[in-house]
Amino acid sequence: AVCSMGNSTSRLYSVLAKTLSSGAVSQHQDCLEQLDSAQLDPIDPKDLLEECQIVLQKRPPRFQRSFVNLKKNAASSHRPIRVMQWNILAQALGEGKDNFVQCPMEALKWEERKCLILEEILAYKPDILCLQEVDHYFDTFEPLLSRLGYQCTFFPKPWSPCLDVEHNNGPDGCALFFLKERFQLVSSTNIRLTAMKLKTNQVAIAQTLKCHETGRLFCIAVTHLKARTGWERFRSAQGCDLLQNLKNITQGAKIPLIVCGDFNAEPTEEVYREFSNSSLNLNSAYKLLSPDGQTEPPYTTWKIRPSGECRHTLDYIWYSQHALNVNSALGLLTEEQIGPNRLPSFNYPSDHLSLVCDFSFNQDPDRLL
Repeated sequence: AVCSMGNSTSRLYSVLAKTLSSGAVSQHQDCLEQLDSAQLDPIDPKDLLEECQIVLQKRPPRFQRSFVNLKKNAASSHRPIRVMQWNILAQALGEGKDNFVQCPMEALKWEERKCLILEEILAYKPDILCLQEVDHYFDTFEPLLSRLGYQCTFFPKPWSPCLDVEHNNGPDGCALFFLKERFQLVSSTNIRLTAMKLKTNQVAIAQTLKCHETGRLFCIAVTHLKARTGWERFRSAQGCDLLQNLKNITQGAKIPLIVCGDFNAEPTEEVYREFSNSSLNLNSAYKLLSPDGQTEPPYTTWKIRPSGECRHTLDYIWYSQHALNVNSALGLLTEEQIGPNRLPSFNYPSDHLSLVCDFSFNQDPDRLL
């Protein structure tokens, strides 16, 4: 019954409301095999959104955020490419390790929290979705998003901290999703990041895509760098390794690049400067929301732990500024919206805010290289 995924909304509810039990690994494998062989029918996003809203009817309504128009020049004749970046908070870490002292455990229940995550994704309809801390890939995100038309890729951390938590759902990692109707996959690389020539526990996915509408190639990458203070040099080394990999993949910036990630680094850190000053000519999209276009947002994560309140800017969408324009960016939640107990909460499923940008290709990319 767990694997029953038919066309109708009532059958759809069974996949949404009854995620595979975390302990049933063999059952999980059986179900995955059935999913592969069944060639599952597409889902109407409206049906899935409706099901999410039924599950969430006792929770407060979703925060309303507005897009800020950033495009100064004439409108492009092509549809923009919408990219969403989000550390969704691994379920095992949220419940078992992260100690959000002001967040009731009830707010972290997976049955409802996954619907808040899906509702956010469905609301913004990204063409490309970059996620970190995904520990429910095989039983939730891959089966649902593939039926919404996304091609899905997952790369787990080699030693995920989720595995230390009792009743975990497997390792967390980075996941990348793109709409097959808009893009064709040209190449895909899973990168295990190194630091000081040593392999680390952090990973990245880089994919070169061809845009069906424009025929243009571009590379999209997702990563999640090492957390915590005291690891600044380590993050810097990981960033250098990632940049070197991306230089090779993009043939030294000939192919436009978008890099999404939770860098676990404030803009004052060395790894931020490395990305800003790279020969790949990258800019951080969310700086464009500031009055001078040079300042990052005041926060992308805001939580309360036993050690106190943590408000930091750690999440970024980097892009090739010679080849791509940022048409618009999704405004962040205000302090008032977030509320005194901060994140996560009954309103919002993660301790990190989602970032969403609309990109268009520059008509003359070589001119600004």
